[in-house]
Amino acid sequence: MPEPASIDVVLRALADPTRRELFERIVGTEEISVVQLTAGSGVSQGAVSQHLKRLKAAGLVLERPDGRKTFYRARPDGFEPLFDWMTHYGVFWRQRLGALRSLLQEIDQ
Repeated sequence: MPEPASIDVVLRALADPTRRELFERIVGTEEISVVQLTAGSGVSQGAVSQHLKRLKAAGLVLERPDGRKTFYRARPDGFEPLFDWMTHYGVFWRQRLGALRSLLQEIDQ
């Protein structure tokens, strides 16, 4: 199993709208080929391949070659760095929202 990419790599991979759209299409299937991804993307097969390369480097997709075709599927573990980062800030927001709740209850009385 590949090691998780850094959060910077994951965020950069998801920053591009075309790459996000391709990723969403991959997530919506069990497995999809480059040809199928290219068909509905509005970009060339070469561009799709480059986007897939970035998603793979970020650990967000896995590829499976099968003869002359390559199939891609989502790799949920790829979100681990992003999840860890958001969890860290989740504590921050829970504290702030708790303080806001208390303040609103005081104002309400």
